Amino acid sequence: MKLLLRAEILKVIKQSKTYYALGAVFVIELLILITAYYQGSTILDVLLDNLKQSFFFEGTLLNGNLILYIVLNSLWFNLPLILMIITSSMLTDEYKDGTMQTVLLQAVKKWKFITAKYLIAIGFTLFVMAFMMISTCLLAYTAFGKGDLVVYLNTLNFFESADAFKRICWAFACGSMVMIFYSVISVTLAIFLKEATKTWIVAALVLVVTNLLLKIDFGAAFMNILFFPKLVDTWQEFFYYETDWKRVFMNNTVLALYSVLLIFIGTFVFHKRDIE
Repeated sequence: MKLLLRAEILKVIKQSKTYYALGAVFVIELLILITAYYQGSTILDVLLDNLKQSFFFEGTLLNGNLILYIVLNSLWFNLPLILMIITSSMLTDEYKDGTMQTVLLQAVKKWKFITAKYLIAIGFTLFVMAFMMISTCLLAYTAFGKGDLVVYLNTLNFFESADAFKRICWAFACGSMVMIFYSVISVTLAIFLKEATKTWIVAALVLVVTNLLLKIDFGAAFMNILFFPKLVDTWQEFFYYETDWKRVFMNNTVLALYSVLLIFIGTFVFHKRDIE
């Protein structure tokens, strides 16, 4: 297994898609910073004009913490789509190039081979999340400095700078669980579909449907606990005054169980299927 993992890490390092993905994440960050620089102050002034007459805000509200929160909102669609394309290609490229047959002709067990793919997909996801947080922190705090964070979630919520940063760190950690779930889905889809284009289309469909179902109220309480589209916004819990830690723990546990189930299904299907 160690040799398989080492080989997969080398593949990720050498393939150009990895650097395109990191470049895409960096471009998204730059676009957000540029937009904030030219438009952010105007939008905040309109939004908070009346409140500024009654309340004192430490520093400018257009600051690094607000930029970090805006970047976190790429967890809805942009980042998961990038991750799903890259992680699924770890498998679809080998189907296409025929290298999978060559590897499996050696003394390599199929379940170990596909497990290594899942583990590298998870590791790559965590690396991208860490890259996004660190690079955004450096850019945002350098360009805009620190300050209080204002977030609109049904009402305007304000957090002092130190508290805001802690909440942002927790949100990135929580968001990582969601991104891992999406990456596991993409690898499992690649096992079933094999072709890159089909996998990317279905992955994009999964993202769109998930975001649509997130807004629908099904009434039944168990749907909010077990239905996965209702779990992908858990990171937003950290931007309410009172964080619902029970919901955070429950949602992430359920997502982890779903991820394990998908890994089991994908491994089982891959193990039983003949490699063509």
